[in-house]
Amino acid sequence: MPAWSGLARWGAMVILVAGADRAPRPTPYVGRHRACRPDGQRPPRGFTLLEVIVVLAIIAILASLAVPNMMDRIVRDQIVEAAKLVEIAKKPVAASWASAATLPLDNAAAGLPSADKIVSNYVSALSVEGGAIHMTFGNSVNAAILGKTLTLRPAVVESAPMVPLAWVCAAASAPKMMTLRGEDRTDVARRYLPLNCVAK
Repeated sequence: MPAWSGLARWGAMVILVAGADRAPRPTPYVGRHRACRPDGQRPPRGFTLLEVIVVLAIIAILASLAVPNMMDRIVRDQIVEAAKLVEIAKKPVAASWASAATLPLDNAAAGLPSADKIVSNYVSALSVEGGAIHMTFGNSVNAAILGKTLTLRPAVVESAPMVPLAWVCAAASAPKMMTLRGEDRTDVARRYLPLNCVAK
C-alpha cells in the first residue's frame, strides 16, 4: 500500500509538470491606452501630434533665420562679380595720375564711352567723376540693390604721383599717408557690402 501511494504521488507530479507546459500564457495587461508587455514594460510608441508640431515649429524658425543670411550672401556675391567691370575704368584713371598728376573729370576725359554704355549682367551704368568710379547696379541684379550705387575712390600720395593709386571701396579708410579723391556716393546697405567696402 505504501508503494502504491508513492507511485500515485509520482504520477500526479508528472501530470502536473506536463500540464504546465500546455498552460496558456498570461495575456498582456491592457491599460487605458496601451498594452503592457509580460515583463511589465510598455512597448515603444510613436510620436504624438504635439511632438510633431513642436519639431515642425523649430524647423520653421531655423529656416526663417537661414533664408535672410543666404539672401545677403547672394547679393554680396553679385556685387563682387559686378565690381570686375570697374577694371576698365581703373586703368585710364591711374594712367592720368601717373602721367600728369591729375584725375579725369568724366568718362570722356578718361577715354571711356558714356556711362550707360558700360554695362554687364549686374551693372546698368558706370561713370567716372573726378577720378572716382561710380557703378550703378541693374539688369539681372537682385532687387535688393537694383538702382543702387557703389563707389570706388582713388587714394593718392599728393607729392609723389609715381606711387600707384590705391582703390578704396565705399566708406572704407584710405591707407596711411594717402589721400582720397572724389565723392563717395555709395547707397548700398551695409549688410550687403563686401568686407573691404565697410568702414573700420
